[in-house]
Amino acid sequence: MARPRKFDEQQVLHSATETFWTSGFAATSLDDLMQATNLGKGSLYGAFGDKQALFQRVLDGYCANVTARLSEHLSGPDSSAATRLRALFDAAVAAGAPPGPHRACLLAKATAELAATNTEVALRARQTFTTLAALLQAEVTSAQAAGDIPADRDPQRTAHHLLAVLRGIEALTEAGMDESVLRDAADTALTTAGLNTP
Repeated sequence: MARPRKFDEQQVLHSATETFWTSGFAATSLDDLMQATNLGKGSLYGAFGDKQALFQRVLDGYCANVTARLSEHLSGPDSSAATRLRALFDAAVAAGAPPGPHRACLLAKATAELAATNTEVALRARQTFTTLAALLQAEVTSAQAAGDIPADRDPQRTAHHLLAVLRGIEALTEAGMDESVLRDAADTALTTAGLNTP
């Protein structure tokens, strides 16, 4: 009969997430994970598998949270879809405003570090970006139904452009670019989509 676990699995995953997020996959050692989670090697590997398996659990959870947050943000009637899109870009710009250091998105870091050599990470990244694009496309369609985005805009192409700009804003934020640069990128993306910025 298996022994019941004497630790909070979600807390362990949270601690592992913070460790991988700060240091990256390659630079995170087993000792780092043991220290962060307060688990021994046997307990850690027994519960989550090896380092790669643990990282995949961390990345899967992070990506699920990212898509759930965007889905929640974009939920609502057609009449307020344009407002929600503007608020999404305003939040992206505000996240890059001083003060304080900025930490790159874990998905972006994982994709840059591992996607070229790790098929599971590459697949998770593609799945997540595809889901995000679909959420944005649905919001563009809602804004078109409300008459806030011209009907001649292709919803899919517009969503892909908005997603690319959002991800670009995150990269610029990580590089410490001035907030005015982020605002220019956001406003131009919304104008291109057919939304007039206030």
